[in-house]
Amino acid sequence: MIEISRLTKAYGTGRAVDQLTFTVKAGVVTGFLGPNGAGKSTTLRLVVGLDRPTQGTATVAGRRYADLAHPLRTVGALLDARAVHPHRTARDHLRCLAASGGIPDRRVDEVLGLVGLEQAAHRRAGAFSLGMSQRLGIAAALLGDPEVLIFDEPVNGLDPEGIRWIRELVRNLAAEGRTVLVSSHLMSEMALTADHLIVIGRGRLLADTGLAELTGSQSVLVRAARSAELARLLSGEGASIRWSGSALTVTGMDSAAIGALAAARGLPLTELTPQRATLEQAYMDLTRDSAEFSGVWGADR
Repeated sequence: MIEISRLTKAYGTGRAVDQLTFTVKAGVVTGFLGPNGAGKSTTLRLVVGLDRPTQGTATVAGRRYADLAHPLRTVGALLDARAVHPHRTARDHLRCLAASGGIPDRRVDEVLGLVGLEQAAHRRAGAFSLGMSQRLGIAAALLGDPEVLIFDEPVNGLDPEGIRWIRELVRNLAAEGRTVLVSSHLMSEMALTADHLIVIGRGRLLADTGLAELTGSQSVLVRAARSAELARLLSGEGASIRWSGSALTVTGMDSAAIGALAAARGLPLTELTPQRATLEQAYMDLTRDSAEFSGVWGADR
C-alpha cells in the first residue's frame, strides 16, 4: 500500500505538490492522471525518496522509503527508462542493481525473460530504442519481486504488441495482490487498464474514484418514428429525457427496459445505443481549469 498524507513540495514560492492526500490500495491497478505540470512526477519522486517533502508524508508498506530494510524487495519503480549507464549491457545493469539489493544473479535472467530481452541481454543499453529501454526499466522494477510497483508512462515507445503486453502485465501484478500505481497521459490506455483513478491538477487532488464513477452513469441514445410518444412513456416510467435533434438521450433506464417498453406499446425503434462518457471526456472536464499549458487553434491568429 502507498499512503500519501498532506504531501507538499515547495520550490521557492511555488508548490509542485500541495496538501495531497490519497491511498493506493493493493489488488487493483490505480491510474495516476493529471496535465503536464500537475505534480505527478514530483509526487512519485517523493514516494521513492528522490526528493524530500516540504510537509506531509509518503509511505510505502507503512514506512518512508528511506526507512525500508529492503527497498528493492518492497517497491519497484520505473520513473525514467533512460536512467541507465549507456556503456553497460542490459544484464550488467541489472546485475549491479541486484548486487546492491542482495538479490541473486538468477533473478536477473528471470526478469530479462519476463520482459522479452533475452536476446538483447549482452547489448549496451545506450544502443537501445526507447521501447527496449522501457522494457529494461520494467525489468529493473520487477527485479526484487516487490509487493509495490510504480510505473511512470510505461508504454512510451512501445509498439502495439508491447502496449498490450504491459497492460496485461500490470493487471496480472494487481491480480496477485500487489499494489500497482501507473502514471500515464494516454486516456484510452488507462480506460483499458485502470480500476481506480487518482487525478491531480496544479499539485492538488481533483478526484480519487473508480473508473466507472468518473465516467458517469450510462445513457442510451434512442431513435423512433414516434419519438414524442415514446418520450412521454419513458418519462412516465421515471426516466430522464434529453432531446438531441430528433433523437432521445435517456438516463435512468437501460436499453433492455427501453426496448421492452417500446415493443409492448408497438413503437418501432430505429436505434437503441448504450452510451457512456469516455475517460478522455471526463478527464478533460475535470482538469479544464488545471492545465498549465493550453492552446487554441484558429483563434485571433
